[in-house]
Amino acid sequence: MNRTSTSRPRSRRIAPAVALTAAAALTLASCSSSGGKKAQEAANNVSAGKADTPRMTIALITHAPSGDTFWDTVRKGAQTAAAKDNVKLIYASDENAGDQAGLVQNAINQKVDGIAVTLAKPEALKAVIAKAEKAGIPVVGLNAGLSAWKKQGLLSFFGQDESVSGQALGTRLNGTGAEHALCVIQTQGDVNLEERCAGVKKTFKGRTSILYVNGTDMPSVKSTMSAKLKQDSSIDEVVTLSAPIGLTAAQALSESDSKAKVATFDLNKELVSGIKGGSIQFAVDQQPYLQGYLAIDALWLYKNNGNYSGGGVEPVLTGPAFVDKGNIDKIAEFATKGTR
Repeated sequence: MNRTSTSRPRSRRIAPAVALTAAAALTLASCSSSGGKKAQEAANNVSAGKADTPRMTIALITHAPSGDTFWDTVRKGAQTAAAKDNVKLIYASDENAGDQAGLVQNAINQKVDGIAVTLAKPEALKAVIAKAEKAGIPVVGLNAGLSAWKKQGLLSFFGQDESVSGQALGTRLNGTGAEHALCVIQTQGDVNLEERCAGVKKTFKGRTSILYVNGTDMPSVKSTMSAKLKQDSSIDEVVTLSAPIGLTAAQALSESDSKAKVATFDLNKELVSGIKGGSIQFAVDQQPYLQGYLAIDALWLYKNNGNYSGGGVEPVLTGPAFVDKGNIDKIAEFATKGTR
């Protein structure tokens, strides 16, 4: 698409918030001698929960493909943090790794104060991230790139361990009676997606097959899955790696008269109905809103307080968590708002 445990960071923000409140009070005390306009603005910001710190510009650059609502949720989290932290947020995305690298270079040229980036194809971004760091621009990773973020010198990483999450899903399938899982990868070469399916294969005691589809063309995705299900009636479980693909898989099952079931990674408001209605068994939620929020907030904390989320040596994990009929009602409210 062209141009579209986590408690620790929260505890770090308590002290700065108190300090900001105190600073505002001290500034107001000197209003009579300083004119007071800036002091009043600072007090208003603090009262509204907005940081009274110098304006920053941060670029969020992802590999988001067209039509995947997951990335709307990531962006919404980033926007919420930006509003709180007095940050001007620049968002850009391109699923082509070379073009994504170009977007990072554009951010460097604009002399932004920080960059948050996904590393779905780490090698393609290695050189430009080194340029950002050489220019003195702090970089954090989110969502994709768990195995690469430290090697490339990023400050922090926010996301889930895709191999671990895949293994968790595979283990869960062992209790469903499934014998042949079809793991559908919508972007070939995306390290996150490949690791998920590899994780499923590692722990699932049945047979695991891989099917590659073009995730940017949903009619093609549906017809490809339908054809595969008609060809191989032994497939009794379809594992998809995004919510839109999961919903499309449910349609493909109906068209092909397959008796297979669908489990998916990621969640959106449409998928809530699928889980409630039974067309989707369960979803693995990595909390994309939290990923976007923490990435922007981490750059603000680093700039203004010298903090390293995860100590700069460990990732801050946002998942995996299973969502099924047993807990969907608790999560539905947030999914409907687009924050889960």
